[in-house]
Amino acid sequence: MNVVRQSALLDELLAGYKPQLALDYDAYRNHCMRLFNFCMALAGDDKEAEDKIAIAAVFHDLGIWTENTLDYLAPSQLLAQRYLEKNFKASWCKEIDAMISEHHKITRYKENPAWLVEAFRKADLIDLSGGLIRFRLPDDFVSDVLDAYPNAGFHKILARLAIKRLKTNPSSPLPMMKW
Repeated sequence: MNVVRQSALLDELLAGYKPQLALDYDAYRNHCMRLFNFCMALAGDDKEAEDKIAIAAVFHDLGIWTENTLDYLAPSQLLAQRYLEKNFKASWCKEIDAMISEHHKITRYKENPAWLVEAFRKADLIDLSGGLIRFRLPDDFVSDVLDAYPNAGFHKILARLAIKRLKTNPSSPLPMMKW
């Protein structure tokens, strides 16, 4: 049975970026918590996986705010790498780097099936779709997660940033998308 979770690690890491996130803090936190919950449900209950998912969730879009760009994958990966190295988790760098770099991949991630990359990609798509895409997660669980961690304007923030990027970079409006 899937139960809505909290993550102290996620909250602890994200609190350090409250100044950069400013008014978007609650919206981004809730997105991270939804992603964390969906990924845990897809990946299974394992403490190491839980920590990896929490770390990847915090950093996966953070470059939007720290670098003020929609071309945020590389800055987000760098933030995660610095955290992992500082906290003696350098052995996780390649997997978390892939979780971040591939989370907007349109097609299935196949390179290393033992990693959490595909579950993380699916979890982000569940959230992006507002729960319309569920990858066989129970309807009541997805609804419970969405209720526990409301959108708080997250998708509006992304739409605003995408429109701004389209105006300045019409040939590359969504640089984070991959096939």
